[in-house]
Amino acid sequence: MLIEDDAAIAQAIRLALRNVAEVAWFAAPAELPAPLRLDGYDAALLDMNFTPGERDGEAGLDVIDTIRRTDPSLAIVMLTVFGGVTLAVEALKRGASDFLLKPWRNDRLVAAIGTAVALTAMQRAGAAMSLEAIERHAIAQALERNDGNISRAAAALGLTRPALYRRMEKHGL
Repeated sequence: MLIEDDAAIAQAIRLALRNVAEVAWFAAPAELPAPLRLDGYDAALLDMNFTPGERDGEAGLDVIDTIRRTDPSLAIVMLTVFGGVTLAVEALKRGASDFLLKPWRNDRLVAAIGTAVALTAMQRAGAAMSLEAIERHAIAQALERNDGNISRAAAALGLTRPALYRRMEKHGL
């Protein structure tokens, strides 16, 4: 499921994901069907802002809350051009599983959606990830997103390089 107000961006996303997933596009949260049923979707890709000139991300954060109330197992990937650490952290606190900035790299978009689909399937199957598995997954994702650059991955995770090296060794990464 893609919730994105810009038709050109929606088309670019659909093209990027054409070999990976079928994408149902909604131009605004108000277009979502009522009552909201999410069991037919494997992941949500959600823009943060839906009104021209809006940059605070509140609309996207509200949609996260709505999705979480309806289906807490659906993985949500946030997408915005006006991203900052504070907004990303708030989105993750509210239940997003990932956060991408526009413009995106198609390989990262495909990887994020693939991870989100797998996470949704695991959550729907009732398999709870252990804290160790969550940490390993977060480290692997940070390394992938930063093309293996340890310094950038450590910064993205809020760790020092030595701490990241220790955790990578612990998890066999």
